[in-house]
Amino acid sequence: MAEQAGWAERWRELSEEVLGEMQAWRAAHPRATLAQIEAEAEERIVRLRARLVEDTALASPVRDWTEPAGERPACPGCEHPLQARGLDPRRLTGPGDQPIELTRRYGTCPACGTGLFPPR
Repeated sequence: MAEQAGWAERWRELSEEVLGEMQAWRAAHPRATLAQIEAEAEERIVRLRARLVEDTALASPVRDWTEPAGERPACPGCEHPLQARGLDPRRLTGPGDQPIELTRRYGTCPACGTGLFPPR
C-alpha cells in the first residue's frame, strides 16, 4: 500500500508539472491555433500516460508467477507450462515514444526452448 501511495505522489507531481508547462506554453503562445494547442498538450500528456501505465502494470499481483505450478503461463507454441528464469527489465515504448520499463518474470519452455515475458 505504501508503494501505491508513492505512485500517487509521483503522478500528482508529474500532473502538476505537465499543467505548469502547458500554462507557461499558452502564455508564451497566446495566438496558438487549436491544432497547435492539441499538439503541445499531447506532447506533455504522453509522459504522464507512460508513468501511469508503467506503475499500474507493476502493481499487478500476477507479474511474478512463480507460485503454484497450475498458475504458470503456458508456452504459446506448445502449451507446456513455462519455467521461471528470473526477473528482468522489459523495456517498451509507449505512445509518443515514451519509455516504459517493467520488471517482469522471464520464462522458458522446457519442451521447445522458447523464451518470453508472458503477457500478464
